[in-house]
Amino acid sequence: MREPQQSIGVVGLGVIGLGLARNLLNAGYRVKGFDPNPATMEAFKSAGGQTCPDAAECASMVRQFIVCVFDAPQAIGVLDEALSTLETSTDIIVHTTMAPDEIQAVAERMAESGFAIIDAPVTGGKAGADAGTLTIMLSGPPAAIARAEPVFEHYSQRRVVLGEQPGAATTVKMVNQLLNGVHMVVAAEAISFAIRAGADPQQTMKVITNGAANSRAFESRASMMVGRTFDDVRGALEIFTKDLGIVSKMAEQMDFDASLARAALARFDAAAGDGFAKYDCSSVVTTYDKSHSDTVHSNDRESK
Repeated sequence: MREPQQSIGVVGLGVIGLGLARNLLNAGYRVKGFDPNPATMEAFKSAGGQTCPDAAECASMVRQFIVCVFDAPQAIGVLDEALSTLETSTDIIVHTTMAPDEIQAVAERMAESGFAIIDAPVTGGKAGADAGTLTIMLSGPPAAIARAEPVFEHYSQRRVVLGEQPGAATTVKMVNQLLNGVHMVVAAEAISFAIRAGADPQQTMKVITNGAANSRAFESRASMMVGRTFDDVRGALEIFTKDLGIVSKMAEQMDFDASLARAALARFDAAAGDGFAKYDCSSVVTTYDKSHSDTVHSNDRESK
């Protein structure tokens, strides 16, 4: 059972953050939120949330403080700002996806000030956040994870504890992103191949989604790729330029041949360069409108 009138702070009310915040509000929690985007702040307020002018106010007098921003620099900025108001009894939950060494460094910095971090990347996208069916990968202090469990159960369907050290959960998230990114690009290639070969895309999708070749990426995005409906952002393309960049850098450090991840990254980079970074990741299909030489040989990028 949750504590009566328990307050939770959420910074980052984007695709994931807004959905989980709404689920917490629906469960009866008092939720304080901050995001630099006025539109998402208005949506949060309309759902019953308490809007805050900054991260520091959002972190004040809360039992759990949830960070759900885009990348490591943003998460570090949020935590630095929140230090002035955070209480050491507050559990800090970082849903932001970053490199394992980055979350380890964040945890070490916060430990110097007496705070513990729960490394808690998620998977499931906007649909999972809205429906409360996310999967959360967890690593960090067992006691903090146990205290957060009643909170997690309102916006996730599965929680998998992967160790006590921050970084363990993020490592598994990178495995997830390697597969997800490659699956997305393969779906785009298959759809583009079908159309170029003269196959009916609707009938092709019907066959693939009912056979062994189906994937969640294909099933959820093939129709968007065919219809070019990239404005319905279920997961922004820039997520994959960031995360597959991390995967590629990790692979290089391990002397591991992640050639499929690098090829997928080249496609996402090309689409981002064409202006699709903020659009749905299905927009990677647009790279197949061009010649292969524009993208396939662009793997010599510097990892992000």
